Amino acid sequence: MIDIDKQEAEEGKIMAVFAYIIFLIPLLAAGDNQFARYHTNQGLVLFLAWLILTFVGGIIGLVPIIGWILSTILFSAAPLAFLGLAIYGILNVVQLEAKPLPLIGGITLIKSY
Repeated sequence: MIDIDKQEAEEGKIMAVFAYIIFLIPLLAAGDNQFARYHTNQGLVLFLAWLILTFVGGIIGLVPIIGWILSTILFSAAPLAFLGLAIYGILNVVQLEAKPLPLIGGITLIKSY
């Protein structure tokens, strides 16, 4: 968790929520608001993790029978996990907190401070 200025967090709140829905908007519009940029990074990492998992699931699905079963399980459970992480991130925004997402939140792609 990073230290944040509550006033800056309040100003960047809308962009920070968008970070978990469509990360591209706050990536371009957040400016130098550290709170919004922090959550934009979290949203981008979440999106890239989903993209990688989708690719891996597609490759696994090419393997007959075992791969089909594993990819079916993966494609059934993964959307719920990603939705849960996005909701967790949005709840952090609403509470004006900058907590990292579980498992993937330690990855930094966008410098926020």
